[in-house]
Amino acid sequence: MRTLRPLLLALALVCSGALAACGGSDSTGDGGAGTPTPTAADGSPTTITRNPANAKITLTIGSKNFTEQRVLGAIYAQGLAAAGYTVRTQLNLGDQDIAHKALETGEISAYPEYTGTALLSFFGKKAGELPMDPQAAWEEAKSGFAAEKPPLVSYPPTPYTSSNEVAVTKQTARKYKLRKISDLAKVAGKLKLYGSPECRRRLDCLKGLAEVYGLRFGKFMVTPIADRHDVLTSGKADVSIVFTTDPQIKREGEVLLEDDKGMFPPYNSTLVVRKDVADKAGPDLGKAVKILQMQLTDENMQELNARVDLDGKSPSEVAKEYLQETGAVEAGP
Repeated sequence: MRTLRPLLLALALVCSGALAACGGSDSTGDGGAGTPTPTAADGSPTTITRNPANAKITLTIGSKNFTEQRVLGAIYAQGLAAAGYTVRTQLNLGDQDIAHKALETGEISAYPEYTGTALLSFFGKKAGELPMDPQAAWEEAKSGFAAEKPPLVSYPPTPYTSSNEVAVTKQTARKYKLRKISDLAKVAGKLKLYGSPECRRRLDCLKGLAEVYGLRFGKFMVTPIADRHDVLTSGKADVSIVFTTDPQIKREGEVLLEDDKGMFPPYNSTLVVRKDVADKAGPDLGKAVKILQMQLTDENMQELNARVDLDGKSPSEVAKEYLQETGAVEAGP
């Protein structure tokens, strides 16, 4: 049984002291006489304000087809609805190519994408060319999205990063003395690697392991993203590609091999929106996105994923909990 400690801790950090950063006791703000308006340390609001005028703008929020993306999509959808927008969802679309195409064609208005994924998959970067600084990676991805046709807007990224990683069990790590990815070179030929369906063609997956590390595995097997840990614990896989925000890593005691050649770039999530939609939505959209992402730390994202993957809750239910627990939206009656 886990507690809400990670989310509550993040709220305390954002406020940086209840009186100093979340509004003093003598501040009335917009909340009525004697009711302080919560603000972050930089003075920006931490709770979304509904604007009835936004109802005339319809936003269709999409996501890719794994837990973290569905949770993010639900957070954006519910948070933007709280800002007054008319919101629809198309979560669980597929991989990055399918989601990106849906955005280009107008099937959806926005979806969360990872900066490293965008640079590798959409903008022709090779693994060795990727900036390792999260801000630099976002700036480069932002420019790439803006130059597309139709142009897309990439909002400032989340605090957390969700990188691909190479995972093995403790037993496998001990057996082959594995600490770094490059340690696999001497044994890869007799190991089975499991990865997602798109892993073969991605530079942050099988293709990159071959080009950057020179690894040739005995067998590569495709597995649904949801099963990437099960194949390790069941013994089907010797090596699996996982995400750093997966709660199973800690629960199963998996070992993440050090990326000693810097193959995996920053994977901070950014909400990518069609520019025509962003222009119509106005400044409230960016303000709401900032509030929604403010407490999406590494620890909190792992906790949210755990509530779905380990506790069996729906992404929609978990998104609602996040918004209420962090105060991003006003609590209902």
